[in-house]
Amino acid sequence: MSQFTEDKTVRDFVRDLVESNDIQFVSGKGLPRREDEVLLEGPVKEALQRLNPVIEADPRLADEVIYHLRAIVLSARRTPNPVVANEQFAAWLTGQKSMPFGPAGEHVTIRLIDPDSPAPSANQWMISTEVTYRVGRVERRFDLVLWCNGFPLVVGEAKSPVRPAYSWIDAAAQINEDYEVNVPAFFVPNVFNFATEGKDFRYGSVGMPVGLWGPWREETDDEAPARTGLAVVREAVEGVLSPAAVLDFLRFFTVFATDKKHRKIKMIARFQQFQATNLIVERVLHGRIKQGLIWHFQGSGKSLLMVFTAQKLRATAGLTNPTVIIVVDRIDLDTQITGTFNASDVPNLVSTDSRRELQAFLTAGARKVIITTVHKFGEAPGVLDDRDNIIVMVDEAHRSQEGDYGRKMREALPNAFLFGLTGTPINRRDRNTFMWFGSTDDEGGYLSRYSFQDSIRDGATLPLHFEPRLSEIHLDEAAIDAAFAELAEQHRLTEADKSTLSKRAASLEVLIKADERVRRIAADIAEHFRTKVEPQGLKAQVVVYDKATCVAYKAEFDEILGPDASTVVMSRTARDPEEWKEYTPDRDELERITARFNDPADPLKIIIVTAKLLTGFDAPILYAQYLDKPLKEHNLLQAITRTNRVYPPTKTHGLIVDYLGIFDDVAKAFAFDEKNVQQVISNIAVLRNQLGPAIEAALAFFPAVDRTVGGYEGLIAAQTAISSDEARDAFGAAFSVVAQLWETLSPDPILSTYAADYRWLTDVYESVRPSDIAGRLVWHTLGAKTLELINEHVTVEVPRTDLDMIVLDAQVIEDLMTGRRKDVDPVEVEKWITARIAKHIGNPVFIELGKRLTALREKYAHSQQASLDFLKELFALARDTVAAEKAAAEVPREDRGKAALTELFQSLKGNGTPIIAEKIVDEVDEVVRAVRFTGWQDTREGDRLVQQSLRKTLWTKFKIRDNDVYERALGYIREYY
Repeated sequence: MSQFTEDKTVRDFVRDLVESNDIQFVSGKGLPRREDEVLLEGPVKEALQRLNPVIEADPRLADEVIYHLRAIVLSARRTPNPVVANEQFAAWLTGQKSMPFGPAGEHVTIRLIDPDSPAPSANQWMISTEVTYRVGRVERRFDLVLWCNGFPLVVGEAKSPVRPAYSWIDAAAQINEDYEVNVPAFFVPNVFNFATEGKDFRYGSVGMPVGLWGPWREETDDEAPARTGLAVVREAVEGVLSPAAVLDFLRFFTVFATDKKHRKIKMIARFQQFQATNLIVERVLHGRIKQGLIWHFQGSGKSLLMVFTAQKLRATAGLTNPTVIIVVDRIDLDTQITGTFNASDVPNLVSTDSRRELQAFLTAGARKVIITTVHKFGEAPGVLDDRDNIIVMVDEAHRSQEGDYGRKMREALPNAFLFGLTGTPINRRDRNTFMWFGSTDDEGGYLSRYSFQDSIRDGATLPLHFEPRLSEIHLDEAAIDAAFAELAEQHRLTEADKSTLSKRAASLEVLIKADERVRRIAADIAEHFRTKVEPQGLKAQVVVYDKATCVAYKAEFDEILGPDASTVVMSRTARDPEEWKEYTPDRDELERITARFNDPADPLKIIIVTAKLLTGFDAPILYAQYLDKPLKEHNLLQAITRTNRVYPPTKTHGLIVDYLGIFDDVAKAFAFDEKNVQQVISNIAVLRNQLGPAIEAALAFFPAVDRTVGGYEGLIAAQTAISSDEARDAFGAAFSVVAQLWETLSPDPILSTYAADYRWLTDVYESVRPSDIAGRLVWHTLGAKTLELINEHVTVEVPRTDLDMIVLDAQVIEDLMTGRRKDVDPVEVEKWITARIAKHIGNPVFIELGKRLTALREKYAHSQQASLDFLKELFALARDTVAAEKAAAEVPREDRGKAALTELFQSLKGNGTPIIAEKIVDEVDEVVRAVRFTGWQDTREGDRLVQQSLRKTLWTKFKIRDNDVYERALGYIREYY
């Protein structure tokens, strides 16, 4: 047995780090509680008396409070998700509840915890190990529990650091998928949970999917070596599990919200949000420096950062009820941020609808959280409010402070604190941003910095992959200029004529918007979308030159994909044609469109834009952005990062499909740090070059294995080569690289070169991978869609042990018939035959086999079905079924479909029905092939298109309006096409 067990290493390491003079250790068995109790009622009563004078005067009142708390805890037993009860309990823990304990029944605020005292000793803290909780026959034991005044605020799970097959993900999944589901009551008072295996540390809130649990890191010198092993755990425990941090999370860094499916969810701050908020609050309290610049990369949670900061600023006693102003530069950002604040139930929140309303709030000294756009300061008549407890947070600071609006805002609020937030790096061209928000006291000019590498490393955002599609459609501007010069010479144009003509007829704009080019690009996008985006259940955004081009692309997509698949979102001006009005939604309609886009079941798959929704558009389901508009610097970076939001488990990266060759401009947008941008945005060509070496690295684990040998001999040889845990884990890591490259490149033709090797590696990987495939990443699992892609492109023969594999082998069936094999249940064989026959409904051969099976059942219905005669006939039927399947497989599926349809329409012939079956079948075959796509049967839109085409052909063209015939024909099409 290893001397480094999880209890004596990781668990006890965390325990000893937490234990201190203010936090005592009490073992689970030593706690003053029964195992079916959540609260330590003795310490709870002591805290109630200590913190509430009215209860100290009459200790019996403590029982009334505990009765209410018990009721909330018990309510969680009726639901597998304790978030609703958790929110109710949090209101008690944060002092938001009162009881009629005062004179004449006056309500008095009840305090369960003292959050304001800087001394941890103000509350009774305990750390426990091996805490058992039991409900009826269900019992669970928690590795670590942190208690405050008798309330279990934090639960932790530890795994061994020396077992390669396990990670923090297993520990987190145990809490999220087992404990919270089976014993939810224990998590009602919970602030957060944590998981560690001694190498990494992650924390998350109740109900939070494991994929969203975040790490904890402290800011360090960029040159300092990265922490590893237990040093990582120490840093996290000291940062997260201190009494001050736990109470901070409880009071300021937790929000309860309602998602788009009307489910209550709990969100907890990631470390960069926690740290940036505290830096802002600390700066305001000190009062010396009145500005700061926060750069947190696009998609890493700036909106929630502002929520957390507003909550803490408003609750900080030293600021005497401040005004917090959130300033954005666009209405769509106003909508997004207001939505985030509203969903988070932030109190005293207002969003200004006009300049007059903003001025009214400020001149009245409103002590609220105010959300506004920078433009509403445009007509401010000088100073509106000169208080110094006004804190302004400016979103997208690099844009919104240019010109008069930023100046007018500063004039209106001369003594306010100004904090600029940006999701794009500030480079040399943005000196003004540093001037307005940066401080010389801050290293590098940033108060808080969370780069794109940081966000990808921590899983806050996804990497971007970049796919140029320029070979057929690249614009050669030099050649165009030369041709234009020749044209000008032929017609003896003056310089003025040439200038006018070139602007109108030979501009890049005209070339990009050319009708033929739009048709070709639209067709290419549709094909790419159908093959690489739609099969994953993800969606896309198309960015085009201008509003007229938006409408042109919409018309093309309507022809190819149908009108429901796409829509246009753009702003409206008085000069726009009336027919564009449907594409210029107001705020409410835009909210409905984005909600539809975020709904995976909605047929809206593609949004076409030119300017709107390139900022402030948060759609995790957005995977591919088709870029056909010249964008530069911040605009380009903000646009492409729309695709980097996390969407587990399907989405592994954001994809930028480039039709104009702007990759160099992306690098320029990161000009201050050109080396690092290459780690974030991967050119597909680079990935192609990486595939071969990655496969060779994975194959290197099997130097003496003959990969031409099949069967169990070949598999045993492969498994023997990686028989140790270390070798298997190393192979798993190498294969995960291959799988991710394969997933990204699919269906690139280069994959066929490596198909045999990939199939072999996949088979070996599948044969040794742990059977748990529920998403815990116990081992290096395949990419989110790799298995599906393998099934599409490569035949996989994974080792199987079930009967399905046995009966597919004709030799084995022969062995069963002759009695050489007796290890198969005849009932299972019968089930298998029935399933195989059901797959070929309408095929005359299988109809006959079905009749044989029915007759066989009836023949032996009253005798012993395990008799030798029954078995022989059953296995003979199985053999014939295998033969029939083999014969059927040799006929293309579509041909079998045409045969079934021909038989159907032939049956409609009668004396008064001069029907030509062959013509109908050919017509149906043609229209179905035209609208179908891979996997259409599994999508609502695909099925709708096929049904629409079939009904039009039968009902309209051939006047066949028998619904039974229609349904039978549709069934054959679904089966064979």
